[in-house]
Amino acid sequence: MKKQKYVFLGITFLLSFGLVLFVAMSVFPNNPFLKTKTENTIESKLKDGDIIFQTSQSPQCEAVRIATNSKFSHCGIIYAIDGKWFVFEAVQPVKLTPFNEWIQHGKDNNYVIKRLKNADQLLTPVVVQKMQNYSQQLDGKEYDAFFEWTDQRIYCSELVWKIYKNGAGITLCPLHALKEFNLNDQRVQEILKQRYGNHIPLKEKVVAPSNLFESELLETIIDNY
Repeated sequence: MKKQKYVFLGITFLLSFGLVLFVAMSVFPNNPFLKTKTENTIESKLKDGDIIFQTSQSPQCEAVRIATNSKFSHCGIIYAIDGKWFVFEAVQPVKLTPFNEWIQHGKDNNYVIKRLKNADQLLTPVVVQKMQNYSQQLDGKEYDAFFEWTDQRIYCSELVWKIYKNGAGITLCPLHALKEFNLNDQRVQEILKQRYGNHIPLKEKVVAPSNLFESELLETIIDNY
């Protein structure tokens, strides 16, 4: 009798726990059980070399969006380091940021992830290692608020472009002269004035997040907008 009683109590406990868990997942949309499952599903789709885009919210990033006619103002490259996912990005300074932390920095936590077409054939372990080796040369460098095409300081889309070019031998998109972008908006003019005064380097070669996003060599893997 005692054994049957314990079995009955055990079954009752499991059913009760299952009911509580079901209610928690249904009623509380941000509960940790659901969040963990979602994050694991997303991260299971990631691969080394994926490029992630988001909308940042600083005045400079707003100017970038206006000048490039795009909702994207920031991007980075995804790497797996010691079994965990990171975004290698050019902020102040250039650094690795945990994947989930990086997402939280964007507007409404929205992002899009793109991948090189035929990545399985082109981004072999050897090539990925070359990309990571080149990335280490840029790690810790100052952020480039002047968008100069040098390696002394680096901005976000320049970082991604150069890693693919110098690490994988792949040109993701053409470079553009600064003057080719929409510079007439007052908000853009204010940022340019702050940065350059009366000497705007209109012929400087640059690459914007939008240029990378529109690259014909990439395909969308995750669209969380």
